[in-house]
Amino acid sequence: MRQVPLGVYVNRQSPIHRIPALAKFGLLFIFVLAGALLSRTPGYALIFIALAGLGYLIARIPPTIALHQLWPPLPLLIILGGYLWWQSGWQIAASTIGSIYSAIMAATLLTLTTTHTEMLEAVDRILAPLGKLGLPVDTISLAISMTLRLIPLQLATVHEVLDARKARGAGFSIVAFGVPVLVRSLRRATMLSDALIARGVGDDKP
Repeated sequence: MRQVPLGVYVNRQSPIHRIPALAKFGLLFIFVLAGALLSRTPGYALIFIALAGLGYLIARIPPTIALHQLWPPLPLLIILGGYLWWQSGWQIAASTIGSIYSAIMAATLLTLTTTHTEMLEAVDRILAPLGKLGLPVDTISLAISMTLRLIPLQLATVHEVLDARKARGAGFSIVAFGVPVLVRSLRRATMLSDALIARGVGDDKP
């Protein structure tokens, strides 16, 4: 059975875990922006991937967990890279894909080293100034936090469907693969919606 970390957070005593969540969001923003601006050659893109990988080593993230979190985007990135290669050449393709993947690695590292509560509090503080404009900061921060946390759950659903088809010896079919994933996703969304309603989330009544 493939072990996928459903809770995302990996409890370790590391320097990266001890960084405040708000600072992690700031560092992530700087890292992604720098990667987008500086990764103009494959070499620079590789440096940013290496820096993100170093973060996983410092945080002592188990290789199996890192692998299960980071391989799902690769097929789509390979397809995108092939298109960019055809349009603009291999150097631009490698630089762009490398920059995008380093950003994915960094964002995933944030979720692996930050608890749900810490992440929610950080998003609240980031959006706090917008609350003066009448925006529902609590609802927005909850939506952002839940989106980050549901990504690995969705990946786990994909793994489960693929494993089930492999166990039955079935060949790959987009319909046979997509329908179970869609059904499970809708079921999870319904259960989550019911749980939020039961807790009064989004209830504006006094």
